[in-house]
Amino acid sequence: MKFSLLFPNDSERRFAVLTDEAVNDLSLEFILDALTEERAERPHLLSIMKRIPAEPETIRYRRDIFDDFLRFPKLREAMSDLVKRLSDLRDLERFQKDADASALWSLINRLREIDDYMSCINMIKDTLTGLDISSSGMRELRDYVTEIPRESGFDELKADIDELMTKARRLKSITIGVNLDKLLRPEAAGVVALNDEKFSDAGLMGRFSSFVDSKNEINHGLDKGESGRFSPENPPTTGFLMGATTFNTAINGSHIETSTVTGKDPLSNALRKTVTDIMRRTVKDIKSTIKKYVDFSGYSLINLMPEILFYIRWAELTEKILKTGMPMCKPEITSYESRDCSFKGVYNLKLAINKVKGESINIIDNDFEFSDERRIYILTGPNRGGKTIFTQAIGLAMLLAQWGVYVPAGEAAISPCDNIFTHFPADENDTVDLGRLGEESQRLSKIFETATRHSLLLLNESLATTSVAEGVFIAKDVVRVMRYLGTRAIFNTHMHELAASVRDINDEVEGDSRAESLITGVHNGERSFKVFIAPPQGVSYAADIAKKYGVTFEQMKNTVDSNKTND
Repeated sequence: MKFSLLFPNDSERRFAVLTDEAVNDLSLEFILDALTEERAERPHLLSIMKRIPAEPETIRYRRDIFDDFLRFPKLREAMSDLVKRLSDLRDLERFQKDADASALWSLINRLREIDDYMSCINMIKDTLTGLDISSSGMRELRDYVTEIPRESGFDELKADIDELMTKARRLKSITIGVNLDKLLRPEAAGVVALNDEKFSDAGLMGRFSSFVDSKNEINHGLDKGESGRFSPENPPTTGFLMGATTFNTAINGSHIETSTVTGKDPLSNALRKTVTDIMRRTVKDIKSTIKKYVDFSGYSLINLMPEILFYIRWAELTEKILKTGMPMCKPEITSYESRDCSFKGVYNLKLAINKVKGESINIIDNDFEFSDERRIYILTGPNRGGKTIFTQAIGLAMLLAQWGVYVPAGEAAISPCDNIFTHFPADENDTVDLGRLGEESQRLSKIFETATRHSLLLLNESLATTSVAEGVFIAKDVVRVMRYLGTRAIFNTHMHELAASVRDINDEVEGDSRAESLITGVHNGERSFKVFIAPPQGVSYAADIAKKYGVTFEQMKNTVDSNKTND
């Protein structure tokens, strides 16, 4: 079973992928900067964030898991430790393919890694058992890691590793025998014994002195204190038993060939090859011992690393935002078919991130909804009045809800969209070949090749680079096709004539997504950043601004008259 914390078991793992334009327009790179300082984590997080699930069951599954991560700092701490340890063990998957490994110390490190991995499994099991987790996903993970030892020979593997490690740690020295030819050249070398004690200098020199001073000079036969087994044809490689001084097992020696009496050092070559053979055979033996375990299901926990990291980082950021006093809520997920959406006190996540960074900022929230009464909004307002910030805020709120994390709002209930398409001004360098209007028109056309009635479209100052007459002409057709398609959309623009024509568009085109005029507020010449449903108020905005800065006719006339009087 391939377990996942992003998709329920036995569910279809379907998702839409954000376009590169949407990733840029919704500032996902900026959000990644707030989520992590680790460059290595960014690709994993972005990969998850670009993929949008639309099934309510999947979103609720994620949302409840995230709720557990947010409620229990201890869970995040334990999972952070798990991710760190698993990242160090990712090479375990290469173990099966590493058939040529021959270094004993390399194998010992692998055994330590496997032992650490089993410790990871026990750690996550103990953590989840000790918490009052409520999500089905985390309860299933708890059951999953509990079953791993039972289904995978876990206890046997641990016992085998403990035994092998104990033996390996006891190996302190190797006794090697060398055969000589008639010219006293080394012709073969082999292991006589593996010892659990190191040779002492005094013992070695003493034996040498005894040999030099001995009247017999050369022993008859073999030293009775050592094993006589030197180079068997097929030596066993299992069942090592450490005695007080030796193993009762020997490894094949190496045959040495030299072409001249004064050739290269044949003894060194022989010894090097002999020791290498020992290690290779030892590795092969221990590999065969653990091969039956290497596919056990516990290794799939490594695949959960990006998913766990996703929940940890979003829970950490959410906690920081909550500490600033800004609300973050657990969204209600409604049916996919309804295409409704409502927010109480929604705001732009990017502003909250800036507040977390220490900026002194007054964040304005808004109430907003998509419903049968209105699903397409033509948003107008003054420059720097918050149109782009609000448009982006709705896109990010929908994204966060469908990722399964908390939403920047006091309350939220959403019917999931199948994808989010954005149409923000392009970089000047991208419009050289087609011209700005051609480039914008082409991108709009591509959106409608893919968008459905379940999509969310966010247009920011689209078609603003051409003349007003041309822009309004094309923009009206864009809104008409939105209504015909039945999609949800926000189209923020300076084209007040477009906003004023929503009633005509609703009458001209049949569809179940009605268009509505939405404006950003100005009160006493000050931008309030509040949005509300009303006809476009371009002239009244200008009048408020003019009055604030003293450039109405009456204000300027009074100034002129005052100057004349002073003269």
